[in-house]
Formats: sequence, C-alpha cells, structure tokens
Amino acid sequence: MLVKTYASAVYGVDAMTITVEISAGGVPPAGANFYYLVGLPDNAIRESYSRIETAVKQFGFRIQRVKYVVNLAPADVRKEGSSYDLPIAVGLLASTDQIKNDLLESSVLMGELALDGMLRPIKGALPIAIQARKERFARLIVPAQNAREAAIVNDIDVYGVSTLQEAIDILNGQSDLEPVQVNTRDEFAIKKNQYSVDFLDVKGQERIKRALEIAAAGGHNAILIGPPGAGKTMLAKRLPTILPPLSLSEALETTKIHSVAGILQADSGLVTVRPFRSPHHTISDVALVGGGSNPLPGEISLAHYGVLFLDELPEFKRQVLEVLRQPMEERKITISRAKITVDYPANFMLIASMNPCPCGYYNHPEKECVCGPGIVKRYLNKVSGPLMDRIDLHVEVTPVSYEQLADRRREGETSEIVAERVLKAREIQKERFKDHPNVFSNAQMSGRLVQEVCQLDQACLLLLKTSMEKLQLSARAYDRILKVARTAADLAGSTDITIEHLAEAIQYRTLDRETWAG
Repeated sequence: MLVKTYASAVYGVDAMTITVEISAGGVPPAGANFYYLVGLPDNAIRESYSRIETAVKQFGFRIQRVKYVVNLAPADVRKEGSSYDLPIAVGLLASTDQIKNDLLESSVLMGELALDGMLRPIKGALPIAIQARKERFARLIVPAQNAREAAIVNDIDVYGVSTLQEAIDILNGQSDLEPVQVNTRDEFAIKKNQYSVDFLDVKGQERIKRALEIAAAGGHNAILIGPPGAGKTMLAKRLPTILPPLSLSEALETTKIHSVAGILQADSGLVTVRPFRSPHHTISDVALVGGGSNPLPGEISLAHYGVLFLDELPEFKRQVLEVLRQPMEERKITISRAKITVDYPANFMLIASMNPCPCGYYNHPEKECVCGPGIVKRYLNKVSGPLMDRIDLHVEVTPVSYEQLADRRREGETSEIVAERVLKAREIQKERFKDHPNVFSNAQMSGRLVQEVCQLDQACLLLLKTSMEKLQLSARAYDRILKVARTAADLAGSTDITIEHLAEAIQYRTLDRETWAG
C-alpha cells in the first residue's frame, strides 16, 4: 500500500514542503533488509527507524515485518534533522492500515520522537507554518512547545501535541484537542517595547546618552572608547529601548530568523522587542555571519532590526571583523555551498566598545597609562580602516564621579522620552527618502545623496574646513560628519544644518584625529 504524508524542510528563513512517500508490501527474503530510506536523508533521519519502532510500541502499535520503501521527495534536495520522525512514523502505521489516512493529504506533520513516544520541539516552526498555509494545507501538527510560534500564522489549524498518540487521535478524528489560537495583533500590542532596562538607570553620562540618541535617530553605527568600568556596556544595552518600536511586519521577519535558529522560548510566539546580541570576542566568523554544513543564521542575522554589540572590539580576530563589512553595506548575508545558496537578512546597528589601550587607562583623568611608546597605536590598528570607515560616531566615555553616582536629586530622562524624539526624527527621514528605495535613515545615504541632502552655508563650510585641517581629520570623516550633522538637525526639527549641529558631529570623530593616539 502506498501512503503519502507531508513534512517540511527549512532552507535559509523559508521552508519547502517535503512529501514522505511510503510503500509497504511483500515479505522480504530471509536475512534481507526490510526498511529502505531514500531521498538524500542525513544520519539523523537514517537513525529514525529505531526511535520510531520503540515509540510506536508504547501505544500498542507495531511495525509489521513487510518491505518498506520510504522516499523523501524531492529526492535531489538534502534533508537534515530529526523532525521527520513524526511524518515517517504516521506513514508507516497508515501504510499497514493501523491508522486512518483520510486526513493525511491535508496535514503537515513535524516532530522528533523520544523513545517513550513524547515529541520534542523542532526548529523553524514559523516558516513551516507560513509555507503550509501558502500551499493550502488545512492543518499543521507540531510539538506542543512550538504551537504558539506556529499559530501566529492565520488560516491554518495548528495543533500542539505532546505525544505520538495525540497526533494519531487527531488524524483518526478521535481527538477533542482544539487548535491553538493566537491573536497576533493583540499579543504584539501588549508585549511590544517591554524592556527590563531603561536609560533612567544610568547616572551621569549625559554626553554619551546624547551620542546614542543621535545614533538611534539616524541608524548610525557607533563605537564607545573608554576605560574599564566607565559604563560602556551598560549604555549599549539600553540602546534598543530608545529605537523606534518594531512594526508587526518587522516582528514577524525577526521571529522567523529566531525560529530557524531554534532560540524562541516555548511560551513566546512573537519577538516584540528589538534584538540585542552580544557575542563573545572568541566567536568564529561562521558563528558571526552564519553558515555550517547545514546553514543556520549567525549573530548578525539574529540582530536583524536590532543591535549587534561587540564588546572589546580589538580583541576579536581580524578575520572575524572583516566579514562584517559586506553585510553592513548590503544589510543581508549570502551563504553559498556546493548544492545550496541561502540569504539571511542582516539589517542591524553595530555598537562596539573598546578600551583605549591594552591597560585601559590611556587619556584617563586620574589613572596613569602604563603602555609603552607605540603600543596604543598598534592596539587601535587591530581594527581595520575599512571597518572603522563604516562607524559614524566615535564616542569617548569617561568614568562617572562619586558625586554623580550618589546624587539622588537629579533624575535623568526615561527611555520613553528619548524614544519619542528619536521617532520624530525617523519620521522626518522617512518623508525625506520616500523616493529613494532601500534608504530609510541618514546612515544609509550614498555619497551623492549626502551632497544633495546635507547642504552647508558658508559659515559651516569654513568650520568644517578649519576642523579637518587643525584636528587632522582623515578624508573618510567628511561624509560621516555630514550624515551625523543631518541627524542632529533632524532631532532639533531644523530643515538646515547649523554650526551647532556640525560642531557636535565633528566631536564624534575621535579616532580620525591623527594625534589622538600620540
């Protein structure tokens, strides 16, 4: 008897429907194999028979000793992972008339079987649900831990099951289990922008807060330079709280990436806040950009629509940092292998931090730097010029004094107040770039667009010329200064860039000054 069940394979952030064809019949010769699995399965799928045979016995079923041929179609696409256990198990039982097959044609099944018949969670439930709806399947049966994630998708019944028996009962029409219901818009409205940190927590550092406000308003990459304990990491972690809230479409796209990576929490169906990813400096280039034999998204894609924070930037391997350059420009990463090419989105803001020197106390107001001649320069040169060229703001962070830490009378601004100003500036940029596809913020302007948008009067031109000569700013600082000045003007609601906006932008080019590191 020939039976077909339906599963799904995830490639990149999208899914492809896989047809599991099972033919059962005939008694194999003595000593011959009776189970044949074809269709480019990996080792995890090849090992599935032992799991399936043990699991079905727990519920009174059995794998009859007839010849089985299991084909995973399309047969020229490699299949990976243990989530095919459920569709293969159901197909084996249906092919020997142990369960009904009336609903198999309209169902997609995914799940890994434990030996006791319990179902373990899978990766990529959201893109699987999207593809199942696209192909007009009536229902999707997944492990209970993945049900809320998959139920974000409307117009398909999503059942979360804990055991193989529960899945069989649904297919036999004997279950009283109801489809999982998630009101996506209501859940998004309730949970969006719920952060556990706030800019109000940071004592002092008003100048640094202002720099991060500009970075958020214009989508600028930034680097914080300062001694240990000055608050660089604390400030960076609060940057997502002042970014504009995720839109529903952005939240869904971000959730797809996290679903494929398998890092969504079981009780959370939707990513409702901007991601903040902070990989350790020992990370490999593959872990940062994504890839592997079975390509998975890396940290830059997990930071999509959020913040990628690289603490102690010079400690990262140079090869790792260099792979950031193309994704920062194109806002996506392409992973190519011999038989597959996948694209992962990577539209993130880069925030980096670093000590000014190996000992950490170069330019410290109180402690003396013990680094020898040329050490500071060599330390800074660990970060390449092309990468530094893509960072708009260089912000010096100084330690907070005891008086500022102990002052309880002076309250700073909350993230909500700052976010309102940032959102107004982003609205100005949205209107400005409405006729320029793929440009959504000042940081994304091309050189030609900078010249068009960032017009300066004679006083500003003179200030910029004088600053570049006296501070010995490099040529790459020119466009960056104009972009940041345009963002400062947007925050002030000004149609023109004034001397105040330009002067503020110039001070954020610390590392471009030829004399900074001695």
